[in-house]
Amino acid sequence: MATTSKKVATKKASNVVQFDAAIFEADAGKGLENIGREDLALPFIKILSGLDPILDDLEEARKGDVYNTVTNAVYKGKDGLLAIPCAYQRRYIQWAPRGTGTGAPINIFEPSDDRPKTERSSEDNREYVVDGDGSYIEETHQHFVLILEPEGSTSTALIAMKSTQLKKSRKWNSMIAGRTIVGKNGPFTPPRYSHVYLLKTVAEENSKGSWHGWDISLQGQIEDMQHYAGAKAFSESISDFSVKHTQEGVEADTDKAPF
Repeated sequence: MATTSKKVATKKASNVVQFDAAIFEADAGKGLENIGREDLALPFIKILSGLDPILDDLEEARKGDVYNTVTNAVYKGKDGLLAIPCAYQRRYIQWAPRGTGTGAPINIFEPSDDRPKTERSSEDNREYVVDGDGSYIEETHQHFVLILEPEGSTSTALIAMKSTQLKKSRKWNSMIAGRTIVGKNGPFTPPRYSHVYLLKTVAEENSKGSWHGWDISLQGQIEDMQHYAGAKAFSESISDFSVKHTQEGVEADTDKAPF
């Protein structure tokens, strides 16, 4: 009897039709027709600090690792992740005093905008609004990137750098702007999204504390045409994005604020 049951089970299993994931390509984009930029959340890529609450939720995450706020993907800081820089914006974000307000910015200023007068504090190096209520303004560099995932897919994201990481941001911009390629008409500066960079994290410290910061190096020129097309399309779409900053989203990568 046991032998008969086994034969029946084997026969049933052989009748199962194997699913071919190639059918997804035939139905590409279906069901997404009514989704616009305003319906999407652009992930932030951030360095995890020792005080980040996400460490309690993700067993694989460690201080100094890199975290995607939408997909919950964790990249080991010492290994890093590959990214194509697609666009860049400099913003000045006015925040309410810590522990007050909604956690959203009071104002976001472009470089050409008139901003409230500020005064730098000797205690934490923040730029506090003069005669204000304790609000402060932070220079924030927004790097829009295309992440090259280990399994071959790509995803768009935003890396916001401030405070101690502004130097890293300026260095990265200099690396990008300083590249030269010789073409048929002579030397030229390639587009921002022409090269891939490796983004790791390193431990840093000063007299006010310790933290992990970015360590960015050139990986090489893009070799995949699909990657180039995706990066170019993302770069050209940046004006359509409205970045929703929160104090958590652009929080410094610190254990003790080394501002």
